[in-house]
Amino acid sequence: MENNAEQEQKKGEEVVVNPWEVSSTTGKIDYDKLIDKFGCQRLDETLIQRVERLTSRPPHVFLRRGVFFAHRDFNEILDAYERGEKFYLYTGRGPSSEALHLGHLVPFMFTKYLQDTFKVPLVIQLTDDEKCIWKNLSVEESQRLARENAKDIIACGFDITRTFIFSDFDYVGGAFYKNMVKVAKCVTVNKVVGIFGFTNEDIIAKISFPPVQAVPSFPSSFPHLFSGRDNLRCLIPCAIDQDPYFRMTRDVAPRLGYQKPALIESSFFPALQGETGKMSASDPNSAIYVTDSGKDIKNKVNRYAFSGGQDSIENHRKYGANLEVDIPVKYLSFFLEDDAELEHIKKEYGAGRMLTGEVKKRLIEVLTELVERHRRARAAVTEEI
Repeated sequence: MENNAEQEQKKGEEVVVNPWEVSSTTGKIDYDKLIDKFGCQRLDETLIQRVERLTSRPPHVFLRRGVFFAHRDFNEILDAYERGEKFYLYTGRGPSSEALHLGHLVPFMFTKYLQDTFKVPLVIQLTDDEKCIWKNLSVEESQRLARENAKDIIACGFDITRTFIFSDFDYVGGAFYKNMVKVAKCVTVNKVVGIFGFTNEDIIAKISFPPVQAVPSFPSSFPHLFSGRDNLRCLIPCAIDQDPYFRMTRDVAPRLGYQKPALIESSFFPALQGETGKMSASDPNSAIYVTDSGKDIKNKVNRYAFSGGQDSIENHRKYGANLEVDIPVKYLSFFLEDDAELEHIKKEYGAGRMLTGEVKKRLIEVLTELVERHRRARAAVTEEI
């Protein structure tokens, strides 16, 4: 089985990518290297065109622009769909903060597109147990955050007749727990250390957690949803730092007589300060939150969004902006729907005809509208929902 980034780092490499840490001393994650290291496939143009052909609708902006860039067996999911077989979606959230930031929204926005397009069921796992273990939160606080986060997730607009959201503290037991034990019996301590980089100093709660995140990949974990449909395929949209869990899951699935889950994986949403890895919930200025006001968004973008523009207007007109490092352009490539407008901005800004202030102004408009829309949807989520 493929080893993870943890071990590469021990050999003196400067990139760490695992479910709890994403960092790079060079300030950039090399996604091609990550694909090789993790052993997944690049999501290429032919697959994207196939999605468009099968669904008769334009591919999502995250597909068109390579935000979701890697996969495992996504082609097999499309094969099954083409044969008229259904699949189900599984994604999740570790509730460690009161509100979600834009990076957290990315997998949910994409999952909503997949659910709407393929008209399939979806299970969403809230790993309140994981955050209780890793973030040293009390059980009660983890559960409270899970409830708060569930409101933000519901506000993304999933089809409630096809969506099951559960928290581990409330749901684990029965068939779900049986599958956890089956998975745990297949994975040695040696293997789990190889995949996740645990050490002798780690508490056993950490070592026992991976099966909890593994088993929503198996339909038999949800007898009330998928009774008698044990061969239903599962597709997991997630950020690539979650890959180690599902390498483990895919390794043990055939031994249990289960289908391997397929994955479609995204790059990381960069922090406002630049591309050094994931945003940090502990630094409120590193991210735009769905609870930020229009004023907060304007202030954060203008003050903290790392610019690829030159140090003077004169130089900027002469040399143009460095789009490779410019955060406003990167954020626009996630959230500005219009391909033609994005291309225009990149061309003009890259040539120095457009200034940083103009690009930031457009980004502020796009983000304010997105966050406003989310806030209205969240306000409509009642306790009974």
